Amino acid sequence: MRANVSRSVAGAAIVGLLAAVLLVATPAGAGPFDLPGYAKALTCAACHGADGNSKSSAMPIIAGLDPAYFTKQIQAYAAGKRLSPEMEPYAKQVLNVGVVDVAAYFAAQPMQPTPIKADPAAVARGSAASAQCVACHGPQGKGNKAQLIPSLAGQPPGYLLEQIILFKQDRRNPGDPQLSAIKAFMRTLSDAQLADLAAYYAAQR
Repeated sequence: MRANVSRSVAGAAIVGLLAAVLLVATPAGAGPFDLPGYAKALTCAACHGADGNSKSSAMPIIAGLDPAYFTKQIQAYAAGKRLSPEMEPYAKQVLNVGVVDVAAYFAAQPMQPTPIKADPAAVARGSAASAQCVACHGPQGKGNKAQLIPSLAGQPPGYLLEQIILFKQDRRNPGDPQLSAIKAFMRTLSDAQLADLAAYYAAQR
């Protein structure tokens, strides 16, 4: 009787041990290293974050970005059409490693709006200033994927302000006829209004 009990206990222990080994050996779920394009996206991770959700006010969030828009901007940086001494070499590297995979990786990451809080008064003023932006960027700045117009909602305020200023000064894609209307509009706004506009879109969710 005791021998049978001992064998039962031993058998149960072996089964338990095997279950523990299998639990360790079997992944609980696919991690970021298992996703296509992850290794290629490491070029971008140092500044934008591993999942593209930048926490910086100056660095854009690229998680959830439409792949076609992402690719277009990488190509513009690499060709010097979108001027940026910092981004140009990285854009060329992304093209070399495979922009399609990198774009798909970041498009698959859920976008987390900027954690940086905007001044409510600036947001209210920016809402009024955004009336002419709705035609292209839509209500609350959600963008238009079909026309490769990006969402502005939840982007960091510092980044948005920098880009608005570049548009105003014709230093972003200079001479691009498709952007002439937005650049003309930006020139009608004061610096204070530009900051309010950035605050408004940063606060949208």
